[in-house]
Amino acid sequence: MLKKALMLFALAAASWMAASCGKDPSANAAPAGPRGFPVKTISVEARLVPLSTDYLATLRSRNSSVLQPQVEGEVIKVFVRSGQHVEAGTPILQIDSSKQEATVHNQEAAHKSKQATMEQNRIDLERKKKLFSAGVISKSELDTAQSAFDVSKADVDALEASIREQSVQLRYYTVRALAAGTVGDVPVRVGDRVTTQTVLTTLDRGAELEAYIYVPSEKSSQVRLGMPVDLLDDSGKPLARTKIFFISPRVDTDSQTLLVKAQVPNQGHMFRNEQQVHSRVVWSEQKRPVIPLTAVSRLSGKMFAFVAEGQGQQAVARQRLIQTGDMIGNDYVVLEGIQPGEKVIVTGVQMLADGMPVIASN
Repeated sequence: MLKKALMLFALAAASWMAASCGKDPSANAAPAGPRGFPVKTISVEARLVPLSTDYLATLRSRNSSVLQPQVEGEVIKVFVRSGQHVEAGTPILQIDSSKQEATVHNQEAAHKSKQATMEQNRIDLERKKKLFSAGVISKSELDTAQSAFDVSKADVDALEASIREQSVQLRYYTVRALAAGTVGDVPVRVGDRVTTQTVLTTLDRGAELEAYIYVPSEKSSQVRLGMPVDLLDDSGKPLARTKIFFISPRVDTDSQTLLVKAQVPNQGHMFRNEQQVHSRVVWSEQKRPVIPLTAVSRLSGKMFAFVAEGQGQQAVARQRLIQTGDMIGNDYVVLEGIQPGEKVIVTGVQMLADGMPVIASN
């Protein structure tokens, strides 16, 4: 009987050991969840951002002048080159003045002849006066001599005035700079014939420029003196800020635009006369959250961003429908959907889905 009991105990022990050896040691461990997708996040900050509209502006100088000749003729010499700085009175170019010089010389010769006639009439008048005093000639003969002298003197005076006028005209054949400045493009060449309508060159005296901005008429009621205007580079980055100082009293009937002007400081000669630049008229400025371009995705014409909710292994990505405003550099201005302080995911947004576990790092 005892022998049979020992055999049953041995069989039970062997069965238990076999069962223990075949069991998976991890069977008692808690089931592991899915690993999170690694992403980077930033904390959303609110910045002072402009509510604005971009326009194309033309920069113009009040200190720039166009040089045109006051006489017609053929260019025989150009004294300057484009980009050269000149002082006031510097010759710019010479127009052939030989015809005008001949006219002046002819008038001067005629003037001498007229002077000789006048002198002869003066001598005759003096003689007639003496003869009349002696009772030798009549009063009518004296009057005739006086009239001849008066006519010859009037001829001399008129010719002298004409010579002065033609001599002044002669000075116009040398075109000079009226003020110190930088010479612009010189499109005319030696041998070209110019008229009083021909543009010879421009003379830029530097200093401040003015930005000419044309605002659509529907925005005209919002324009105010002193409103900020930003001048932008090609990437949209502000280069300089100025203010509106002039608003046209009327809308242009053809283009239905309103002209406004802003003074442009030009230290370092960053801008040029007649340059076209992008400008931004700032209607108002408000604090708004901004997020990087890489945090935004577009789906069916709508804008979305992912916000990391939770901490560490417990964080999940939540998709948010957002409304964006203008871009500032590489950042979107968020009008709705995200608040300052939230953690926005900025990497791998195309791989995410709403509720997907993530491992967030700054």
